[in-house]
Amino acid sequence: MNGHVTWPGPYWNSTPTQQLAQLKDLNVTLYRNDVSNVAGAQTLASIARMMAKSGVTVYPVILQNLDFADENTAYQASYTLAQQIVNVQHYPYYEVTNELAPTCLVGYVDGVNTTDYKNDCFMLARGVIRGLIAGIKSVDPAGKIIIGANTWMHLGLDTMLANGTQPDGTSGHPVVTWDITAWHWYSEQGDITHACGTLCYNVIGTLQSFGKPIWINEVGIRPTFPGTADQVATFMSNNMLGALLAIAPQYNIQSLQVYELYDDPPTGEGPYGIVLDDGVTKKPVYTAIKNFIATNPR
Repeated sequence: MNGHVTWPGPYWNSTPTQQLAQLKDLNVTLYRNDVSNVAGAQTLASIARMMAKSGVTVYPVILQNLDFADENTAYQASYTLAQQIVNVQHYPYYEVTNELAPTCLVGYVDGVNTTDYKNDCFMLARGVIRGLIAGIKSVDPAGKIIIGANTWMHLGLDTMLANGTQPDGTSGHPVVTWDITAWHWYSEQGDITHACGTLCYNVIGTLQSFGKPIWINEVGIRPTFPGTADQVATFMSNNMLGALLAIAPQYNIQSLQVYELYDDPPTGEGPYGIVLDDGVTKKPVYTAIKNFIATNPR
């Protein structure tokens, strides 16, 4: 499950104990949350320690912007940020950045090819990612690194990180290594083995080629989904979780993580949650996910 325990709104109005009870009711064992500063790290650490006692593993997504002069500056700032966050609390897993690829696209492109990305922007992203990983490892060498998930067909960023290339066509640049490949998949994106933009691609096949276990750590229904609440529930169970689970053994998908526990407040990104933003009222999709997990225990 995804949450935003460092964000004001429903996650602050609901107690961590209440969130834990809902996660346990669902039989969820991983709780993904973003963090971008020391204050947020302290909040997350307190919740992580409490939930660990009940068998729920919290892990952080360390967020960093790309507002830097050059790759080295991005690296150094991100190294320091990671050290600060990890010094507050060690975790089994650390995800480094979240959906950076769209920031660096040259326009409305598939995002598969290296030429789909702006060179300077990619270099900054690489600096941030390398710095975060190095900073984490300097404090917690045992922590596993999740490469910051992207979505849709934005495969080019990870491909360039893995093979030391960049959008200007040059090679021999720093190669980034990680332990788990993460990705996001949403209701309008269709079949992850045959996703179509300008061309069609086996997205999950490319992710598998990196040779690491795969986590689909945002599985979500868009607020614009054209259907009733009951239809949302059925689609999530059958067309999202069910479809991904069916191909999990073939592609080494080891985790599916729903986006998200609570709806965003009206000022947020929309009602993505399986519980209303009161933190209490469960939507039909909540029950569908609970039943899906009960039927497919892992």
